[in-house]
Amino acid sequence: MKLKEIFDNSFVRRQDRLLDYDKAKDLLTEAEYGFLSFGGESGYGIPINFALNGTSLYFHCAPQGEKTRRIGENNMACFCVVGNTKLQPEKFTTAYESVLAFGNISVVSDDEERMAALGFIVDKYSFEYRELGKTYAEKSFHRTAVLRLDIVKISGKTKVIPQS
Repeated sequence: MKLKEIFDNSFVRRQDRLLDYDKAKDLLTEAEYGFLSFGGESGYGIPINFALNGTSLYFHCAPQGEKTRRIGENNMACFCVVGNTKLQPEKFTTAYESVLAFGNISVVSDDEERMAALGFIVDKYSFEYRELGKTYAEKSFHRTAVLRLDIVKISGKTKVIPQS
C-alpha cells in the first residue's frame, strides 16, 4: 500500500482548509519532529524525532519506559507534525499547516528492521555523517528500541491568511 492510498481528508470538518496530499507528504517527510500520542484510558503525548518509510513512521527510544509500557496497554496512536505557523494577532488567529497520521504502533523486534529504521533516522537527521551514524547505531543497538507506527489513515489541514 502507498501513502497516497491512505490519505483521507474526508473527515476534516473544515473542508475549506485542506492540505493537499503532496504538501502533506512533504511536511511528514521533512518536519524536524512531531508529537506522538498514545491511545488508552489516559492520554500521553510527547515530542519526538521520526523518519517516514513507505506507510510507516519509525521512532527510537529506550527499551523500557513510558512509551513501551503504553504500547503494551493499547497499540493505537496518533502522530502530528506542524509546519509553518504565523501568528496573526490583529486577526485573532494563526496561519498553519499540519498533518495527522493515525495507526497501530508496536515495538520492532526484528533486528534487521530495527537497524534499517535507525538508518532511516540517521539519513534524515545526520545524512552527512551516515557512516559515523551507522557505527553509533551499532554500538548503542543493545540499548535502543525502535517503534513503528503503521499508518492506516493520514490527513492534512492548513489555514492560509490572505494578506490585507
